[in-house]
Amino acid sequence: MSKVSIIQCRDYELDTVRAALKAALEPIGGLDFVSPGMKIVIKANLVSMMKPESAATTHPTLLYALSEMLIEKGAQVVVGDSPGGLYTSAYVNQVYSATGLKKITETGAKLNQNFSHTHADNPDGVIVKDLEYTAYLDDADAIINFCKLKTHGMMGMSACVKNMFGTIPGTYKPEYHYKYPKHTQFADMLVDLCVRFPQRLVIVDAVTGMEGNGPTAGTPRHIGALIASDSPYACDRICAKVIGLNESELETIQAAEKRGLNDEMEIFGNVDSFIVPDYELVRTRKETDFGHGHASLIGGLVGKLIHYALCSVPDVQKKSCIGCKKCMNICPAKAIEMKHKKPVIDRKKCIRCFCCQEFCPVGAMKVKRPMIAKLLNR
Repeated sequence: MSKVSIIQCRDYELDTVRAALKAALEPIGGLDFVSPGMKIVIKANLVSMMKPESAATTHPTLLYALSEMLIEKGAQVVVGDSPGGLYTSAYVNQVYSATGLKKITETGAKLNQNFSHTHADNPDGVIVKDLEYTAYLDDADAIINFCKLKTHGMMGMSACVKNMFGTIPGTYKPEYHYKYPKHTQFADMLVDLCVRFPQRLVIVDAVTGMEGNGPTAGTPRHIGALIASDSPYACDRICAKVIGLNESELETIQAAEKRGLNDEMEIFGNVDSFIVPDYELVRTRKETDFGHGHASLIGGLVGKLIHYALCSVPDVQKKSCIGCKKCMNICPAKAIEMKHKKPVIDRKKCIRCFCCQEFCPVGAMKVKRPMIAKLLNR
């Protein structure tokens, strides 16, 4: 049985955070697993060079307080992640600075400075049979997954399971999007990473989440909670409930269910008191076979028509676009070209990975839902 704790945390003041972290961890065993000399990696969400108030990254005060607690128990602490973009010292240290993480070193914790990566077979993977990953994880005796609760253009929600995509070096991420373009495939890939890199503890920064055009260009939304668990899958189920997503809408939860990873939960705290009923979600249409693969030509054509009528797509807001070409450069399917200094998406090539939406520095890429899909959901 998995244990999940949800506790009120009103703000990011250090004293508030310290108290809330202790309260959230206590009912699930706290940090009893930590012994002196143990090497702990805190896998944060440092998706991009964004300030803490943007609500795109794990808040530095939370990481500071957790590092303090671990070091008090004699652990050696490294905080790290592989953001989107180059996985190099120059770039990642800029991300550390922008996200406010430099102050964490005052606790005695270190920010990861090992930017090498390792290739390994993954025989237990359902879909990922070999992978390239960030080598600093090999030094960890235990991994703590400290993520941020956000909406996500492709997967609907970014929390514990999605945060483990940060084990893949930044420049390899578009390749994974291209190899696993369907939501079901991408979800299986994420669960493969979760299984490959087991987490001893997961914590969710849901003090201020992100709603709308997440995971980087959405709007901060106060939730006022910390969520902790011994299972990333159980924790994601609680996160989904808090923001009003049905478990059936999240492919990562469904992928975990198929593998028997969603066991019964013992919940500490009143989840219902933290539910935000009007949380602005990104509704993504599941990949469904409407006649594809059948012998009937008409069935195949109807399937394609329904697919294009119901599936969400990235869409550029030209008035907001600054013509930086980042979307074109990051697109794994090479589906974007610049015309008159603005991006144009080739819908036939687009695999709907929403990388362009996720990494647009000004939020000019939005998730566009077709009118028919909107009407059907009413």
